[in-house]
Amino acid sequence: VRLTGFYAQFRAVGVNYNQVVKAVHSGELTEKKALALLYKLEQLTVELVSLNKEIIRLTKEFEQWLQR
Repeated sequence: VRLTGFYAQFRAVGVNYNQVVKAVHSGELTEKKALALLYKLEQLTVELVSLNKEIIRLTKEFEQWLQR
């Protein structure tokens, strides 16, 4: 259940990440807005890495549980 929840969060962060990248590359943003979105993108990237590590940890824990 926890692994499924983390996967959903991981996917949501990925979707947000893609939206920010598209907005920055569209060329329709002011420099200030683009910098704000890039800052948010950086924060999402850190969150994504953290979630990925937690998913890996839970997966390994689950695999060990299955081997019992």
